[in-house]
Parts: sequence; C-alpha cells; structure tokens
Amino acid sequence: MITRRDLFVSSAALAYAGQARAATGKTICIASGNGIRATQRAMDMLKKGADTLDAVIAGVNILELDPEETSVGFGGLPNEEGVTELDASVMHGPTRRCGAVGGVRGCRTPSKLAKIVMEQTDHIMLVGQGADKFAVEMGMPAETLTTEKSHLAWLVWKQSMRDKDGHSNWGPGLDSGPQRPTAELKKLFPHADDDLLAWAYEKAIHPPTGTINCLALNAKGEMSGTTTTSGMAWKIPGRVGDSPIIGAGLYVDQDIGAAGSTGRGEENIRIAGAHTVVENMRHGMSPQDAGLDALKRIARNFKNDKAWLSRVDINFYVLRNDGEFAGVSLWKNNSRFTVNDGGQSRYQNCAWLLERS
Repeated sequence: MITRRDLFVSSAALAYAGQARAATGKTICIASGNGIRATQRAMDMLKKGADTLDAVIAGVNILELDPEETSVGFGGLPNEEGVTELDASVMHGPTRRCGAVGGVRGCRTPSKLAKIVMEQTDHIMLVGQGADKFAVEMGMPAETLTTEKSHLAWLVWKQSMRDKDGHSNWGPGLDSGPQRPTAELKKLFPHADDDLLAWAYEKAIHPPTGTINCLALNAKGEMSGTTTTSGMAWKIPGRVGDSPIIGAGLYVDQDIGAAGSTGRGEENIRIAGAHTVVENMRHGMSPQDAGLDALKRIARNFKNDKAWLSRVDINFYVLRNDGEFAGVSLWKNNSRFTVNDGGQSRYQNCAWLLERS
C-alpha cells in the first residue's frame, strides 16, 4: 500500500530529478569583473576539448601571473607585515572532487597548487608553510610574490598609520623636521612617478578586496570552477577569507550549477554563500534570485541597516547547468561580471540588492 510518506518522497525525488537537467550542448564561461581575459582563454580551451577545470585554471593563471593585478597572485597587496599571502580553491564537477590552499607565500599560481592538492593527496586543504613545502615537493618553483609596486603600497600604508599625536614610526624621525611623505618615498623609489605614488596612497587608505572567480560549463554538461586571491590587503598574517573555503568562495554541483564570490569574505563565510546559492537553485530559484537571496542573508546579519552595511561589498557569480547565468552585487554600484558563450568575452551588469542613500 502506498502511504502519504511514499507519495511525498516520490514527489521530492521527481522534483530533484527535474533539477538535474540533461546536457544542453551549451558551452559558457563566466567570471568576476576582472575576468575578461580569463574567460576568453578558458573558452578557447573548451572549444579544443579541454577539461573544464583545466580551462578555468588556465584562465585565472593570467591574473595570478600579472604583476599589475594587485588583488590576485604575483603582485597582490601584502599583509600587515609586508608579506603577500595567497589563497585558492578548485572544484571539478565530473569527479566531484575539490582542493584548496591558504596562506601560500611562495607560489604565484595557487589555483594550480589547489588542483595538485586535489589530485595528489587524500586531503582537501593545505595551508601556510605546509602548502609552500608541498608546492616545492611537487616541482613548483619557490618564487617571490612581492613587486616593487605592491611593496610601495605597503610602505605608504605603514606611513599612513598615526598615533593620537599624529606620529608614525614608519616615517622620518621627529628630529628630522617637517617632511613630505611623497618626498621620502621618492628617495626609496626614485623611478616611481607621481601617479604611482597617488595610486599607492589610494590603496593604502582604501584597500581593495579583489579576487577572481571563474566558472565553466561545456557541451557535455560538465562544470568546474576556481576562486583565487591575495586576500584582504594589510590583513593580520594568517588571515584566510572565503576564497579557499569550499561552500563559501566556491561551490560546484554539476547536477545543479556552480557559484563563486568576490568581496568581503568574512560575510560570505557566515552564510556559506556559494553553497547557499547552489542549494537555492536546487530548490527552483533562478541564478539571479538564488544570488540575491544569499545577499539578503548577509544584509539580515547586519539587521538590514544600510549605514552598518555601507562598508561591505560582495558579489556572487552564478552558472546553472542549463546555461543560465547571473552576477549579483550587494550594492548598486555599476558592478560588472564577464561572460563568454562562444565568441568574444564581454561585460554584463550585475543585478543588485541595495541602493546607497
């Protein structure tokens, strides 16, 4: 005899099966706003039959190795001690495996290292000195992550710190008389022009959160993703945000879809953001609504107080396994994300939850 419970379970199973869609033949790659080159490289590789994870990693490697990209990889802005620390995670939809690294100080491509952790260990995350040692053991070169530009920004940040009397130990001594900070920096960095010094001051006062997330879907319905970052500038050494945390900065379930994030990682961790977005899609929400719901959970944690929330920025990037996608932002601030569905990569505007007063 069929009971009400049997009917309920059967209905739930049918509903779930409806979410696990068959491959649609679409090939799509999306990324955060800094991913125009990443999505292009990933798509070029996908067209040649590359694995989805290899494609997104190759895409973000462009930024990881670009010294001008100060929120990812080589040249990323350092911690409060002047040391750059990198974090990354990867998820491979076809095998349902994942890997991550945190606090890496000697590897410029932590996304590659996270994939090696996934493939060559029985662990999911390695951090700090252990991750750096593992990278060398796996044949990756130990490399410096700091550039003259990122070091300059750190020095300006140190000199911007003042005690109650307006004094900083990271400047000319009290016995040196009045000094202009830019003049002292010119002595340290004689090749730095005024524009670079102005940039360093802006980064010191308003440090970026940065990061790149990249997600891909191929014609067979296979999905993968990666998130990689140098984290919050001037952070306490050892701080790790959401980027290397599976279920926060990245989550992939190719039966449903994938999501990733950039922005203030602490708030994303508190709601397990990427996992929340994917679960929202599992229960029938569109990619955009799924992402906006996650943002509502963050706003709720601040009692929906816009003044309190004003210092928080966070975006989600969402790709469903039928090819529908979205980018969402906490604030209406002209945030963009990048898309490639087979041609040239392009920008699209993010949907937004709140508008600043």
